[in-house]
Amino acid sequence: MSFLYLTSNCNIILFKDIQEVICIRALEDKILSEGLVLPGEILKVGSFLNQQIDTTLLMDMGSEIARLYKDSGITKVLTIESSGIAVAFAAGFKLGVPVVFAKKHASINLSDDVITSEVYSYTHQKTYTVVIGSEYLGPDDTVLIVDDFLAKGNAIKGLIEITNKAGAKLAGAAIAIEKGFQGGGDALRAQGIRVESLAIVDSMSDDSLTFRRQDQ
Repeated sequence: MSFLYLTSNCNIILFKDIQEVICIRALEDKILSEGLVLPGEILKVGSFLNQQIDTTLLMDMGSEIARLYKDSGITKVLTIESSGIAVAFAAGFKLGVPVVFAKKHASINLSDDVITSEVYSYTHQKTYTVVIGSEYLGPDDTVLIVDDFLAKGNAIKGLIEITNKAGAKLAGAAIAIEKGFQGGGDALRAQGIRVESLAIVDSMSDDSLTFRRQDQ
């Protein structure tokens, strides 16, 4: 079933499924009603995604990610600790595959055979060496990278590096909220990497926030 959605600037977009429209609008409405813009172009969504989680919305996002990548042969969902884990779990659950997350700090329960990458956190203004055990990702895997936010794209690049080092195939990336005005997502797309974001914030200020409309 298709559904026509009339945007505020009178562009008509054909969506493939009503469920998709509901998911996108619900997430955008949550951002508008509960999101808080902080200095440094930070969008705080702790009330429903990063600290307190709206579980119904979370699973709806997982369903939408699974719909987008249902024909991609995904065998593993890959994310980075810690705020990406919830969205990755929802996607992995709906896809019926395991979720692997890269740790920001090595621990004694990791094997000696690990895969690492350097990732700069825009939010924390810090570089992490992220690590996963090599037994969790390998050449037989097709990987979907999932994260809660995409700004400059540093975390996604780090996870792509881990995927490549493991010899796995990259299907693409799925993001809950992309800050489109920071360019990370579009730079990845320009490299031929499939990036699907459920909400793309094109601009934001203390009193205004606009979304990019997407033809899915």
